[in-house]
Amino acid sequence: MATQQPTLKSFTKEEVAKHNKPGDLYVIIDSIVYDVSKFGAMHPGGLGVLLDPEVAGKDATTVFYGLHRSEILQKPQYQRLRIGQIEGEKQRIQSMLPGDLSRVPYAEPTWLTPEFKSPYYNESHRALQKVMRKFVDEVIYPDAQICEENGKRASKEVLQAMAANNLNAMRLGPGKHLHGRELMGGVVKGEKYDYFHELVVNQEIARCGGRGYADGLNAGMVIGLPPVLNFAKEPLRSKVIEEVFGGQKVISLAISEAFAGSDVAGLRTTAVKSEDGKYWTINGTKKWISGGMHSDYFTVGAKTDGGLTVFLVPRGEGVETKQIKTSYSTAAGTAYITFENVKVPAENMLGPEDGGLLVILSNFNHERWVMCCGSARSSRIIVEECLKWAAQRYVFGKPLLSQAVIRYKLAQMIAKVEAIQAWLENVTFQMCNMNYKEQSRNLAGQIAFLKMQSTRFAGEIADDAVQIFGGRGLTKTGMGKHVEQFQRTQKFDAILGGAEEVLGDLGVRQAMRKMPKDVRL
Repeated sequence: MATQQPTLKSFTKEEVAKHNKPGDLYVIIDSIVYDVSKFGAMHPGGLGVLLDPEVAGKDATTVFYGLHRSEILQKPQYQRLRIGQIEGEKQRIQSMLPGDLSRVPYAEPTWLTPEFKSPYYNESHRALQKVMRKFVDEVIYPDAQICEENGKRASKEVLQAMAANNLNAMRLGPGKHLHGRELMGGVVKGEKYDYFHELVVNQEIARCGGRGYADGLNAGMVIGLPPVLNFAKEPLRSKVIEEVFGGQKVISLAISEAFAGSDVAGLRTTAVKSEDGKYWTINGTKKWISGGMHSDYFTVGAKTDGGLTVFLVPRGEGVETKQIKTSYSTAAGTAYITFENVKVPAENMLGPEDGGLLVILSNFNHERWVMCCGSARSSRIIVEECLKWAAQRYVFGKPLLSQAVIRYKLAQMIAKVEAIQAWLENVTFQMCNMNYKEQSRNLAGQIAFLKMQSTRFAGEIADDAVQIFGGRGLTKTGMGKHVEQFQRTQKFDAILGGAEEVLGDLGVRQAMRKMPKDVRL
């Protein structure tokens, strides 16, 4: 909610109305009087907009919110223009403070809405959500906005703050790696951390407002570090884990190639063992590696004589990374990697020789589930943007929301985000009550279908949102900036971690394996 502003000089509307010409120009926005006499030359829309008969010397609240986001008024340069307040009036539009929950219907999952109950979440989940919301709003969001624009990686300050709160460790899900650690100031014990806690973490980070930045914010760690955690030998295992959890090093998963994406068995990068068995020589290329430009370590899949083997490869001689420009920000650090006669010690092998397929596949369910968490939350953000816009945008003298066609679009969008969140929470509950082998056996198809449907719905929501926002939904700044970015980048979730068609087929094949042989119509 907005905090109480210092006492301002009182004006009547009649007094403000006298200041309506160049060099002497006032406007009223939500009862606050702004002196824009010297602002005309700097106004992005030019002086002419400020001299409009509905603006100059008038209450321009409706006009303003048809053109600008409320966050504009919070900037120091606009705060300095405040000179008074209309006598007898109070501000009606309330600004969000860091950590606040949205009061817009369907802007939050139902478990965060006072009127609804949930069987899945306890007080530790709610406590974690509160501190995560504040952390994202205060620490991650501002950095994301800057880096998404300039294309640079997340700042050291953000990475250090994440490490200090053990946030990196939390993103790998529940397990012994969290035992004894203080998580986000102690709101949840590592031993009690479950997949609903991780869902909270993933969905709050998705609110950072920078899709490329989010993938560059150690997202590569979420898929690149588990093979080290689960298959590396000591002391390498502990060394790398603590370096990455502590924010000292960055790791990414280097599997995809120009010749092999979803077809992991078709990899062409090779690893040849030395005669004495002490080291391996790796040659080949990897493509579309999220966070690769930022990484100090690479978890690499390579062909060996008997199949596929995974190695931990440090950045060093023979390792070259080149930036790949995609439709989202270079803050993601998407890379093309070349390995040329790169020698790695035998102890850097992750899992058994020729047993790399199991190592790679072992984290696919978790990776895809994480992407479902982010996709569901990102879609919900767009629903909130559309609800706000439809309520404040006036066309033909009425709010956009008064048009039945717009309400129908909103109804479809709301139904989709609610359905996906409910399915996601059901799958998460199953994860909490299954061991790893049971998850692999029973949830691979469910998670594949969930990811496929999440990203299909996200695409449909993006299309409807652009139609609702019109030209603003195609503009990188201003009212529709979040819609534009979502429309431009939502397809990443539909491709990364397994394309929609591949996952749909996987889900059906999983189902057919369990098809009873003795049933007929």
